[in-house]
Amino acid sequence: MPRPFPPVEPYASGLLAVGDGQRIYWETSGNPDGRPALCVHGGPGGGGRRASRTLFDPEVYRIVLFDQRGCGRSLPRAADPATGLEHNTTHHLVADMERLREHLGVRRWLLYGGSWGSTLILAYAERHPERVSEIVLAGVTTTTPEEIDWLYHGLRRLLPGPWEAFRDALPEGERDGDLVAAYHRLLNSPEEAVRLAAARAWCAWEDAVIAHEALGRPGYYGDRTDDALLAFARICAHYFTHRAWLADG
Repeated sequence: MPRPFPPVEPYASGLLAVGDGQRIYWETSGNPDGRPALCVHGGPGGGGRRASRTLFDPEVYRIVLFDQRGCGRSLPRAADPATGLEHNTTHHLVADMERLREHLGVRRWLLYGGSWGSTLILAYAERHPERVSEIVLAGVTTTTPEEIDWLYHGLRRLLPGPWEAFRDALPEGERDGDLVAAYHRLLNSPEEAVRLAAARAWCAWEDAVIAHEALGRPGYYGDRTDDALLAFARICAHYFTHRAWLADG
């Protein structure tokens, strides 16, 4: 992905309490008096990739990044099995974005994101259209049941070897059903070794998929720390098992 603007560092950051014992990490960079632009990361559970700052002219934009619940620098971390995910849903994240907007004193902002981020942006914009000035989406995903099924089952037609490895990392009796639900169970196992093996297998599949995209690269997901792998995979499986709490269509 082209990086047209030079790297910038945040001039402000913090942890915002959003309820349910959750605190989300946020940061702002660029022009404090510029046009507000919120970068909404993918995953879910991917954490804010800081390189997103360089997509915006720092002289023109007030660039806001945040880590969604349970991932990145937000607390508590979903990598910890003691961290419940019952307060981590699409509706909670929409509410968090609105709290962040109010906290930063933003009236309206541009929303930028891709993949899962595009789903969350659209959900927020439908809930709070008066707070959105523009929307820029890349790699558009709406997290429908059909999309989830294609990513974790249908793509075996194009990537049979990596998909078989993804399937075969599951216990033998769970390889013929809902793979996402089976991984969800493993990623919430009381045994750390089971959780970590499942997270690594999940991210190996994600890497195999994205490596074939025009802007993808090998290791995009798998090159993270164990904690980040666990948070990402556990949150993904949690959201996709529940179809992102969104009505189809």
